[in-house]
Amino acid sequence: MNTHPGHRARILAATTATAGLLLVAGCTSTDDGGSGSKTAAGGVEVVKAGKLTTCTHLPYPPFQSEIDGKVQGFDVALIDLVAKDLGVQQDILDTPFENFKTGAFLNSGECDLAAAGMTITEERKKNVDFSDPYFNATQAVLVDKKSGISSFAGLKGKKLGAQAQTTGEDYAKSKGLDPVSFESSDAVLNGLRTGQVQAVVIDYPVVQGWLKDKANADAFEVVDNLDTGEQYGFTVKKGNTKLRTAINKAIEDAKADGTYKKLYEQWIGPYDESAASPAAS
Repeated sequence: MNTHPGHRARILAATTATAGLLLVAGCTSTDDGGSGSKTAAGGVEVVKAGKLTTCTHLPYPPFQSEIDGKVQGFDVALIDLVAKDLGVQQDILDTPFENFKTGAFLNSGECDLAAAGMTITEERKKNVDFSDPYFNATQAVLVDKKSGISSFAGLKGKKLGAQAQTTGEDYAKSKGLDPVSFESSDAVLNGLRTGQVQAVVIDYPVVQGWLKDKANADAFEVVDNLDTGEQYGFTVKKGNTKLRTAINKAIEDAKADGTYKKLYEQWIGPYDESAASPAAS
């Protein structure tokens, strides 16, 4: 992992400061609620009283990234709806991406759920339970306009990048390519921007957000869209049916009342019915 030590320290400092504040609040409080306060609306058990604790992996715009010192994005907004239904506040923890495959932080009771633009796979289902799919994700082939690459087939023999441990990387390898591995989606795009690679295979919604910036759109373009049949889901600890049901209900309600469409347009771009309404797998 090549996280900037400064960034990590800043997060830790911020966390410690918050912990200090919570402590003070706890001392002045007349009642700490006991263990009963760890039950949210609908009998959903939470790991921290009054909170719905979400594990994520930053940055992954437009699903979650730090904007103005606050973690925001499409996933964050959807999970806020779940938290509201449960009568609690969402609390977000930044964790390594590998943990999402194993469910480590769910099993250890550090988080209630994980939200990280995560593809539902049979392999991952062995360790965690997924919500209904909330997003259809295609993979984009994004290239430097000067590279002369015009399709996925044209990647052979070119320097290609992908995010480590992702389905985009798996797909490229399955087609006989050997992509350079980057730690985060930001690092992948940076690798392209700085010429370390000439093309990247990465989730299309990430690219949509990135190309909103005119400087990026002038220099880079999507030359192919790969429908890998991927759907995103949120995960809970195996057997946590109550929380899983609450997540599914919040997604369903948001689609029915127009909230989902509004959030989609805010965070991802022009509303695409097919991407937004995946059939439950």
